[in-house]
Amino acid sequence: MRVFVTGGSGFIGSAVVPELLGAGHRVLALARSEKSAETLRAAGAEVHRGSLDDPEDLAGTAAGTDGVIHLAFDHDTFPDMTRAVETDLGVIEAIGAALAGSGRPFVVTSGTMMLASVDGVATEADTPVPGTHRSAPDLAALALAGRGVRSAVVRLAPTVHGPGDQGFVPRLIDVAREKGVAAYVGDGTNRWPAVHRLDAARLFRLALESAPAGTALHGAADEGIPFKDIAAAIGRGLDVPVKSIPAEEAQAHFGWLGMAASIDNATSGERTRNLLGWQPEQPGLIADLAEGSYF
Repeated sequence: MRVFVTGGSGFIGSAVVPELLGAGHRVLALARSEKSAETLRAAGAEVHRGSLDDPEDLAGTAAGTDGVIHLAFDHDTFPDMTRAVETDLGVIEAIGAALAGSGRPFVVTSGTMMLASVDGVATEADTPVPGTHRSAPDLAALALAGRGVRSAVVRLAPTVHGPGDQGFVPRLIDVAREKGVAAYVGDGTNRWPAVHRLDAARLFRLALESAPAGTALHGAADEGIPFKDIAAAIGRGLDVPVKSIPAEEAQAHFGWLGMAASIDNATSGERTRNLLGWQPEQPGLIADLAEGSYF
């Protein structure tokens, strides 16, 4: 297939592009800057210059390809994600309209943390509560199945790890370094799923190739690591003490990560594995932290 990829030069996208090329697909990748364009060309992709702020341009580009993987998300407004989510929704709706009735694949990126309200371990059958972070794009993408699009949503674990990670774990390490202590909230039994970026990249390819229309997929290799274990691994890596802090101090200690540090988000990817034959092969998060590159 000739695949249009947004976010192809990002942390996950830079693994998705070679994964697609290695499987024999051709890649047309969105680039917002010339620097990104050069990176994508060097990886072997064609380049389309544009941005998420022009959804009609993206829709027209998508219409000329065999399928789409949408990874890009505007993180510039973080931690206020309202505008970024609205932009994401606009892109999904525009590309969905361009692909309507074609049966072509459209793989959209979402997150498992939207399912944190689920009691126990979240599965692919669970749906995000409307109004929660990124729920509207998630639900809109799945609904495209009713318009003749082979849409799928890959809900990624909050921790997609590996060399070059710029997400939650590096921020937790920065906080521990600044505070001189690796902390967890309460008894630290709240769980975070995790997945290595290379395993996530393979999942996106498999979703493009064979996910049925309207499928929710979970990019979770580690189903649920107790946050206390993550803190302990950070403590070992930095050689700092590990300790519990009360819930009311989480925001002051972790900053914008305060709420996430307390969330229990155990997530199963069993149905995803069975459906697509996805088998994570890379080290888990704790093993990755032990290798030392994060420190």
